[in-house]
Amino acid sequence: MTPLALVLDPVLPVGVLAVAAVLLLGFTVWRVVAERGNGRLVRAWARRSAIAALLLVIAVRPGVPGGSSAASAADLNVFFVVDTTSSIAAEDWGDGAPRLEGVRADIGAVTEQLAGARFSLISFDSSAVLRTPLTDDSAAVVTAAQVMNQEITYYSSGSSITEADDLLADRLEEARESDPGRANVVYYLGDGEQTADTEPGSFAGSAGDVDGGAVFGYGTSEGGRMKVFDGYGDRYSTDEYIVDRSLPGEPDAISTIDEDALRRIADQLGVPYVHRDARTSVDAAVADARDGRVTSSDGRAESVTDLYWIPAIPLFLLVLVDVFVVVRALAEIRVRRRDDPARASSGPGTERGARP
Repeated sequence: MTPLALVLDPVLPVGVLAVAAVLLLGFTVWRVVAERGNGRLVRAWARRSAIAALLLVIAVRPGVPGGSSAASAADLNVFFVVDTTSSIAAEDWGDGAPRLEGVRADIGAVTEQLAGARFSLISFDSSAVLRTPLTDDSAAVVTAAQVMNQEITYYSSGSSITEADDLLADRLEEARESDPGRANVVYYLGDGEQTADTEPGSFAGSAGDVDGGAVFGYGTSEGGRMKVFDGYGDRYSTDEYIVDRSLPGEPDAISTIDEDALRRIADQLGVPYVHRDARTSVDAAVADARDGRVTSSDGRAESVTDLYWIPAIPLFLLVLVDVFVVVRALAEIRVRRRDDPARASSGPGTERGARP
């Protein structure tokens, strides 16, 4: 039979725990030796030595590999990568609402279904911005999405659908290094319309740190018009539409979805592509993450059964005994003081050195 290996996961650096062990155990053992003539004190310091030893055992968090633990949304880092270029305002979501309304609704639905996860929000237009770092406050991410608008139209000069590739890669790597046991889930939300003169980059550099998610596509092949956004107001402070100055007569510009581009991004990230519309929910797209089927890949985190609860039981009992002994000793001292005839009969005028 193969012996069971013990796995340690200290809550503090090993050096700190070693110093604490020397100080705590050294002091309590010294007191046991120093009080060896008093049986009651020897027992008290022996208990405290045992308490210190059990605390140190708990602090190194012993465990055995191969335990089974159910994955849950609490084991996830969820990254939203949102296209906020002018095309996300195209009015072909539902009954003529801007695509951004669908993006906001989907972010709210995903955070609700993955309650307990940590969330981060990245947006991009001409540059990528980390709007919300990883947080377990899902309400903060939903609020950030609700106040998120398209880029200011007058500053729009073309953008790439992969503008956020470097920022996403950095955040995924940072999340993996800080907690390898948590799976990284990425949801890219956009329409795939490339308006920069250059070819799109690639999210392939992030794929190694992506364990699940999806690319959500917004828009229709017929497309929709886009209102001008001048940076004022919660949504739009003008009724003007963006025009296409490259066409005769400068008609209203029309944005259409590019699903081929979105599928390429999905392939690069290693996640499925899902076309979104107002009539369907995100349930199927988040089912794997919601039901615990998305876990940290490539064996990055070994399943371990914690054993620290075993020494915690005698620790709790010893602390109760020590508290009981101390309380009883204090009660005895009060009784002795109350029953001492000399102290009881002495008054202010008969204290030592006082004159009658």
